[in-house]
Amino acid sequence: MGDQDVIYKVDALVAQDIDAYLDQHQHKTMLRFITCGSVDDGKSTLIGRLLYDSKMIFEDQLAALESDSKKSGTQGQEIDFALLVDGLAAEREQGITIDVAYRFFATEKRKFIVADTPGHEQYTRNMVTGASTADLAVILIDARKGVLTQTRRHSYLAHLIGIRHMVLAVNKMDLVGYDQSVYDAIVADYAAFARSIGIESFVPMPISGFKGDNITGPSANTPWYTGPSLIQHLETVEVDAVADQTKPFRLPIQWVNRPNLDFRGFSGLIASGTVRPGDAVRVLPSGKTSTVSRIVTMDGDLDLAVAGQSITLCLTDEVDCSRGDVLAPADAPPQVADQFETTIVWMADEALTPGRAYWLKLGTQMVSATVQAPKYAVNVNTMEHLACKTLELNAIGVAEVITDRPVVFEPYTANHTLGGFILIDKITNATVAAGMLHFSLRRAQNVHWQALDISREAHAALKNQRPAVLWFTGLSGSGKSTIANLVEKKLHALGRHTFLLDGDNIRHGLNKDLGFTEADRIENIRRVGEVAKLMADAGLIVLSAFISPFRAEREMVRALLSEGEFLEVFIDTPLEVAESRDVKGLYKKARSGELKNFTGIDSPYEAPENPEIHVSTVKETPEDAAERIVDYVLSRAK
Repeated sequence: MGDQDVIYKVDALVAQDIDAYLDQHQHKTMLRFITCGSVDDGKSTLIGRLLYDSKMIFEDQLAALESDSKKSGTQGQEIDFALLVDGLAAEREQGITIDVAYRFFATEKRKFIVADTPGHEQYTRNMVTGASTADLAVILIDARKGVLTQTRRHSYLAHLIGIRHMVLAVNKMDLVGYDQSVYDAIVADYAAFARSIGIESFVPMPISGFKGDNITGPSANTPWYTGPSLIQHLETVEVDAVADQTKPFRLPIQWVNRPNLDFRGFSGLIASGTVRPGDAVRVLPSGKTSTVSRIVTMDGDLDLAVAGQSITLCLTDEVDCSRGDVLAPADAPPQVADQFETTIVWMADEALTPGRAYWLKLGTQMVSATVQAPKYAVNVNTMEHLACKTLELNAIGVAEVITDRPVVFEPYTANHTLGGFILIDKITNATVAAGMLHFSLRRAQNVHWQALDISREAHAALKNQRPAVLWFTGLSGSGKSTIANLVEKKLHALGRHTFLLDGDNIRHGLNKDLGFTEADRIENIRRVGEVAKLMADAGLIVLSAFISPFRAEREMVRALLSEGEFLEVFIDTPLEVAESRDVKGLYKKARSGELKNFTGIDSPYEAPENPEIHVSTVKETPEDAAERIVDYVLSRAK
């Protein structure tokens, strides 16, 4: 083993005294960084070299690495450091990085978590995921190839995500004979590009991840380079957690800590700033104020807490504060709004559907939100703004986002926690996008709710009935309108106050500007849902007969109404039965290609999974179904 005994002897402390080893590392600062660049620029090799040189490889791992290098390596009989990071079989077979690989290592001065991000364009979402928590980005460039399209793409993404520290690592200098002129030309080329996208500064350095030049110390092969080695720079650069301490105090509440009747505290991770007992704070979005009485932690009370610490704050007053609220200085609160301009990175295989409701998670806040049609998409290879109607997988665009209630936020450039969000599909619970808030829209600040003296309860009491929205959904020709009309006639005869919203009738007026694309169908249901809500507020029993093919939009309408007011009525008719009726001749036109985006033919229908009322029209007559629905509605009033 020889030299390797010397290299790895220090880490024997891990096996000898784990407590001493952990204590040694406990008070070191942590730097998170990513490596990115084009395919085969040497990202995985560089990380493998960092792990090797920082003595983070054990003897059994080293033996396995030597064996794997001979079988799967790309460096002949020498150690292939990339195999330490490229763990997926597909990565080793192709010699590329696919998923984000996280690795921990440490030096005497600092701890590190490095993310090896993929270089291929189709894995942009993976790269964004890795960059989202990084303090620094190492942009690798192959000295033989210079600045490539992927170099520009990843630099733009790193800058977009808000990474403040950039290192330009011109790698594989050994393959160009450590030629300074090659290095200088690449740095000048990159500097011009960096200025064009707003990168104000970066630290260039010539390296060889394979040979180890300028990784842990100065290299004799580059006497013309007088800057720091990569490890020296990583050990001394300022981490974001330290910079966040100088910003105003922000504490997103994760949990109300109430272990007994005598204690009530508000727990969370401090996103920025500092806090002390006696500080005046404001609860947002409510605006209530109080004073910090204690800062409680598992290890006892603190006199000072800073960004990055998890704490529980006790206040002097019994204020209403719960998960999703934000505590901030009383005299320097963040903004509250419900309409924003944002940049969105789309991460789902299914394209963005403008107008569809998604869950938006911002810090500890979770709200329903809709994304408007994008203003433009960004071609990250050329920085060109492109007109678009949606965002596909890995696309980046600027769009307005509207939430169903005000959220506490700050621009992403000022605060990543209160400015960065994800979008979650309401049906699958899959994360479909990541985004950055830029600013609230002026109309969100100028439009306010007007307080009204006559409440929705008063309207309902005057009519002596419980409001409801009966949402009839089913295929075209299923009998929705027929059954809804019968139900309204029966309710009207019983003295109930009703109104029937029919799909065809609405498209003659309110929605005459909408077509039948997926986006237009969603907007059609959104408008009808808002109208139905207003009518329910007026105390009416509303009957809505719409195909409404998508579950997400039906759930969006349900969310608009009070608990128990939305009654989904699934008019279940097999496609062949509905098509055989074809009263309007629409199925015939759809089959011939004259009518596009027709539900059941070339556009999907998502049947309700748990409707309040299920009507099978092949087993039940419209009259019987109407009678059963009326009985259900009247039973709610008891």
